[in-house]
Amino acid sequence: MAIVEEGAAGAARRWTGIDLTEIEVLESVRSHGRVWEDLAAQYGVTNPDPPWKIDLEATCDMLAGDSCVKPYDQVEAGSCALPSLERRAEEDELSETLYEDVPFPERQLLALAHSLIKRGLIDEAELASRLEEVGKRLKSV
Repeated sequence: MAIVEEGAAGAARRWTGIDLTEIEVLESVRSHGRVWEDLAAQYGVTNPDPPWKIDLEATCDMLAGDSCVKPYDQVEAGSCALPSLERRAEEDELSETLYEDVPFPERQLLALAHSLIKRGLIDEAELASRLEEVGKRLKSV
């Protein structure tokens, strides 16, 4: 879970860090997944960005709500699912620890999923099930 300090009555809650405990499904992706650079080379794709990168960026923006445009101290607690400064700080910390061996943008994707699972916004078992479904569809082609 993300670590958040409770403020005095009426004061905003403040993020103080992230739980760096490994998440099984993300560890599996990290250790057995394939990166875009390899897939692009295999299929002769010359675009350096994976097709899902814009969706990842849009998802981050949507989760951040208006925290993208307000100073951090003006973001109301609970006004968005994942404030942009907290997401970036968590991504930085996870990129330097758990996912340091993963290239960008895959590292960003794993960090976001980690933050969402630790905050209880997505369920690890549901994510594992969806990943399995996608894998089956890819293998059937």
